[in-house]
Formats: sequence, structure tokens, C-alpha cells
Amino acid sequence: MTDFTMTKDADGVAIITWDVPGKSMNVLSMEGATALGSLIDDALADEAVKGIVITSGKKDFAAGMDLNVIADMKQGGAQGVFDGVMGLHHLLRKIELAGMDPKTKKGGKPIAAALPGTALGIGLELPLSTHRIFAADNPKAKIGLPEIMVGIFPGAGGTTRLTRKLGAMTAAPFLLEGKLSDPAKAKSAGLIDEVVEDPLAAAKDWVLNASEADLVKPWDAKGYKMPGGEPFHPAGFMTFVGASAMVHGKTMGVYPAAKALLSAVYEGAMVPFDQALKIEARWFTNVIMNPSSGAMIRSLFINKEALEKGANRPDQPDQSVKKVGILGAGMMGAGIAYVSAMAGIEVVLIDAQQASADKGKAYSEGLLDKAISRKKSTEEKKAEVLGRITATTDYDKLQGCDLIVEAVFEDPKVKAEVTAKAEAVIPEDAIFATNTSTLPISDLARASARPGQFIGIHFFSPVDKMLLVEIIKGRETGPRAVAKALDFARQIKKTPIVVNDARFFYANRCIIPYINEGIRMVGEGVNPTLIENAAKMMGMPLGPLQLVDETSIDLGVKIAKATKAAMGDAYPDAAVDELLFKLYDEGRLGRKSNAGFYDYDEKGKRQGFWDGLEANWPESDEQPDLTEVQHRLMFAQTLEAVRALEEGVLEDIREGDVGAILGWGFAPWSGGPFSWLDMLGAPRAVEICDALTEAHGARFATPALLREMAQKGQTFYGRFGQQAKAA
Repeated sequence: MTDFTMTKDADGVAIITWDVPGKSMNVLSMEGATALGSLIDDALADEAVKGIVITSGKKDFAAGMDLNVIADMKQGGAQGVFDGVMGLHHLLRKIELAGMDPKTKKGGKPIAAALPGTALGIGLELPLSTHRIFAADNPKAKIGLPEIMVGIFPGAGGTTRLTRKLGAMTAAPFLLEGKLSDPAKAKSAGLIDEVVEDPLAAAKDWVLNASEADLVKPWDAKGYKMPGGEPFHPAGFMTFVGASAMVHGKTMGVYPAAKALLSAVYEGAMVPFDQALKIEARWFTNVIMNPSSGAMIRSLFINKEALEKGANRPDQPDQSVKKVGILGAGMMGAGIAYVSAMAGIEVVLIDAQQASADKGKAYSEGLLDKAISRKKSTEEKKAEVLGRITATTDYDKLQGCDLIVEAVFEDPKVKAEVTAKAEAVIPEDAIFATNTSTLPISDLARASARPGQFIGIHFFSPVDKMLLVEIIKGRETGPRAVAKALDFARQIKKTPIVVNDARFFYANRCIIPYINEGIRMVGEGVNPTLIENAAKMMGMPLGPLQLVDETSIDLGVKIAKATKAAMGDAYPDAAVDELLFKLYDEGRLGRKSNAGFYDYDEKGKRQGFWDGLEANWPESDEQPDLTEVQHRLMFAQTLEAVRALEEGVLEDIREGDVGAILGWGFAPWSGGPFSWLDMLGAPRAVEICDALTEAHGARFATPALLREMAQKGQTFYGRFGQQAKAA
């Protein structure tokens, strides 16, 4: 069987059907592209064929390119990538010109695309090369070019065609942000041409009635001018100046794909269409050969998808959750209740006071009302979701729950009390999960009569927006509990990582040193603006000082006190506490009190830094250079990731990279801490660590594992990533 097949009907319409065997969604391989090209040649050469319709044999049109194609192209180096991309350009240009005379643009055969559902990446680039795009009236379908989200850009003509079709300004959200639209919005935006009940029938009818003029794309017609103006047109000039500033402002120069895309658009707009395709191919090659691109594809697509599909799931029967009990209806509990009910799971939401339980349920109502106001949901859907949530104080309502998620205060005594109360009611085989972010799971499991069924599920706030769930195995946690937690994560559409029990687990273990290093530098007299911008210029979404304001300073104080109590004389962060506790004593608790490292106006909008920083911790006359500040902030996190692997807290570097990006926003351009170290090279990383240790102390001490890898010339994905296929 081949990916593309063709039938020719009595009316003279050749229908090419894309249906990749053994896959739920079509993806384009090089073999598939070759097969499609042969069928197009056949249909164009057949005098009985009046027109062609390209459609799908599946419920959706296509999910994009088979990423193995990119890996194969890279084997041939830059020339291999360029030649491969140009091959796709020749195929799509053949479809676009459809046998026309090159000069007169006459004599071509109409070619239409009929999309039954979702069309992403090459699944839209291919239709864009046809003469008319018909999509089914399917509100669940998504149409767009999301390549930028995984570190590349539309390189099979999508960048050039969409810009010439819509103009640079209008195309920008679809190219630079990867915006996806349902068919109705895609038509309104100009991405597709028609939304109909039966796209195949409509496409056949169109090709039988199309005129020669209908086949000529605007950019192939004489006198074409780009919508919004070319780069040297006054309006176009302002568009490109603004776009360049916007891209640099958002990416801080660390995401190569965005800059390359803009370059391809800018340079391509000044030359004829076929030359623009070559320019696009060169910039696409540039991005593909950049290590950032491979790392992002590997972490944000291949590894993320593998974890979501249960790459590290124990061999256990299906553990899908039918009824979940949530203990504690605060922000976390309320958020967990919402995502569970949205996934079709029956929810019992318990709190000590009925008013608190009702408030927790009202959180879901508020989110659903917001979705309705944005036309993303309906009153019927709202009633259905809220109908699944029972808000109560009665523990007897937990009967029949197969999973409990405890989300009460970070107090072992309170957690022990609710654990005992719930276990007195729930079925013998139910799994009990705690949503703690800092307390050791093995210690909390002592309150359980069934420690083998006790596990940690650490959600990140806000639960409805954050993609990551950290699943923590205690010393006695059994495989069924792990499988249950992973299946629950799949149901609520989260990306899970599984780690072993240790103080702060994985995510908090790495992010707290990042925050502390920023605070420590303020105490040393480093300019706070330098600290924050150094972090952002490395691709961190927030500087450490803004991050502690967002998460709240009192939480930082609470964690510091608990850590100091547990570690005693080994506690390393007294210098941080001096500064943090001073802000706390001043009532500066962060954004929630409109006062922290930053000042805020009455509406909570961040202003400048608090004057008291300079008054209490004056800036030094001599400031460190940018690179040193960046190294301190990056290695504070990265070394903890290495130590977590070294100590067995992390069992899979894929989880370390994916968890870092989704959990706390570790420089996504790098692919995560292990990918970043591989880019840097272990010898260079050791050199930097040794210099930082000499200058700033033992917290930067090179882990033995990293030093050994440097001596052996190893990489993390070379040594530990055999199960994670490189992009």
C-alpha cells in the first residue's frame, strides 16, 4: 500500500486520496511525496482528466511532516537539507502551475484541496499550492502552521505563499505565533477559500467549472503587488521595521527560527516567486542545521509525545480514572477539579467548610463562563461539567472513588489527618495521591495504611494552564499507583514526568536555586536590571526577581524555614534569607500584596524596582559582565538537573528536559538542561563550573558525572538517550 492513491471518475475528475497505512493521522514522508508527484504527473498527462482533487481517507487531512524526514535530510548535511526542501518546492510548484504554459499561464488543469478536518504544517502548505481550498464545516478541526512552536518554520512554501497571499502583517500571527484556527476563522482570515458540508463534492464541482483565470495565483499574475506593501514601499517598510522589533523583543535573539522566518519573508518579498522559494529553503536549512532546532524538535515534539503516550508506564492493566476525590478546595484543588470534570471524570470536591467547597466549585464555573464569553464553550457544556462536580464536607461521598488527590495545606499533620479520614471510606484498591510540592512522599506515606498505593502528583499553578504534572514515587510506591497517575495525566491532557522521592523532587529542586542566585546577586550589589535581562536574554520567560514576586515572597520564606530546619548546619542559603526575610518583614510579599522586588500600581501592573533595594543593598561600582551573570543563573538550575540524574531522582533525561521547559520555562530554545549541556559540550561546561566554583563557592561544584563525561568525550543524549531518538 502507498500513502497516496488515485481514482478517475466518469466526469473526468482525478481524486488523489492521502491515507498513510497504520497511522491515525497523515504525515508526509519523502516516499509519499514521490508517490504524490507521480500521480500528479499521471493526471496532468491524461487528456481524459479535466481536474484534480486532493483529499484524505482519514477524518483529518494531515498532521504535518514526518519528522524522520528532517533527520534523514540532516544526514546529508546542509546540502542534503536544502536539496530535500527544494524537492518539496518543485512538487508543490508543479501542483500550483498544473501544466500551464510558463509564459501565458494558460492550459493548466484545476487542482483543489478537500479537507475533512485538521490540516497542520505541510497539511496546509500542500493545499496552499492548490487553486482552491475547501474545508468541512467541522468546528473541532484546526488549520494552521504551528512549526514555530517546535523551533522551525514553514519551509515547504508556506512562509512565502501565506505572506504573498495575506501580506506580512496579516500573515504574522499564523507564521510567527503558530496560531491555529477552526475552518470558519481560517476562511475569514484568508487561509482557506470555502467552508462547506461536503468538501469533496464541492471541490469536484469547482474543478469541473473553473476557468483558466481561476488557476493563476496572484503572485504569478502580471502586476502583482504584495498586500500591505513590499519592504521598500512606505507601508511595507514600517511593517518590517515593526516586525523586526517585535520578534527581537519577544525572542531576545535566542530563537533562531523566528529571525530566520522574518529574513526569508523580507528577502523573498523583493524577488520573483521562484527565487523567493529558494531563499525560504536556504533559511530553512540554516534553522534545521542549528542545534537549537534539533533540540527543540526532540524535546517539545518527539520526547513530549513519547511521555504523553506512556513511554515510562509500568506494565499494568488500564488504570483510567472514573471517579476522583479531591481533598482541599483551594486554588490547587479547585483547578484539579476543573480539569478532571472537563475530562469527563466524576469529581467529589471536599473541604472543611461547605462555603469553601462551594467556592472551589465556583472556580470551574468562572472558567466556563469566561470560555462561553469567548465562544469557546456553551451553556450546555457548562451544565454538563458542573454536574460532574459534587462540592461537600462529607467524606462518605468519597465512596467509589478510584483515585484521591489530596491538595490541603503543606502541613504534614493536616495531610495525615485527611489521609486517614479518606482511607476509612474509599475502596481498598483506590490510589491515594498527594499534591505536595516540597514534602517528601515517603514521609507523608507513613500516614497511609496502604503505602504501596500512595504516590505524589505535583500539579503546577494555575492547573488549567500549566501542561506539566510531576509524578513522584515514594520508597514503597507500587507500579499500579504509577500507572494510575500516568493514566490520569493522560485523561486530563497533561504531560507527565515520573521521578523518585527527594527533597523538592525535580522541578522545585532546580528552580529554587535559580531564584536564590538572583536574590544572592542583589545582595552582592549586582544591578537588578542586569540580573533580570541576563535571564531573559538566555530565553528564561521571567527573571528570578519577577518570578519570586509572582510565586510570592512569603512562600519563599516558608520554604526557606522548612529547608533550614531539615538541613541544619548544611543549609546553604543564609545570604539569600537575609534579603528575602527583610522584604517579608516589610510586608512586601510580591504581586499579591502589590509590593515585592518590584513596585506595582493599584491595578497590580508592575512598575520599576522597589527603591528599598538600592537603599538596603547598594549597587557595586564594578558590575559583573553579562556572560558571568548568565552562567550563574543557568548553571544554578542545570547542575541541579545533573545531580538529580546522578542521584537517581531522574531516571530518564527526556523527562528532565521536557519537565524543565514545561515546568518552569527553562530556555525552550535549548531543548532543556541536558540538551543545553550537550550543545555546550561537557568539557566547556566543566571549565565554566570550575571557574564559578572558584569565584562563588561550592554550589557550582562540578558533579562527578559531568566531569567523567567530559573526560570520556560523552554527551547526555549519547550516553543516556538511546531510547530517545534524536531529531
